[in-house]
Amino acid sequence: MKKQLKQNEKDLTRRYLVWCYKTTKESLDKIDRYFTQLRVDRFVLGHLTRGAEPQSTKASGDYRRQVNDFKKYMAQKEGNALKQKFVDGHQKQLRADYMVLKNRFGAVENAIVTFLGKGELRKICRLYEEEMTQRILQARDHR
Repeated sequence: MKKQLKQNEKDLTRRYLVWCYKTTKESLDKIDRYFTQLRVDRFVLGHLTRGAEPQSTKASGDYRRQVNDFKKYMAQKEGNALKQKFVDGHQKQLRADYMVLKNRFGAVENAIVTFLGKGELRKICRLYEEEMTQRILQARDHR
């Protein structure tokens, strides 16, 4: 199919597919990233709970309070993430809107391969990851 397109059509198609990839992936990542963050948060929490605490009673109490606040934050994050991805708390039935996003993203990737080739899919994926990393590195508010 990609050989049938004239250069202008190919450029327009590529830009549209890049836009589709970016917008769909961003929407999907807004949900999925919480689950990967929680995996990292659990690792960090393990280090915080096994790490050395400050020697003074006041500082030690502050330390434990902050670690407990982090646990509460994690629990809230997990609850919100589960609501966005699953119909119920059992993590068995995906929400319809999440399924549509997941299937749309697969279709966009297939369209890129069909119209532009596998190499172009790899390039677009790499560009997206570079863009997202740049956004993180350039962000001023890191909450």
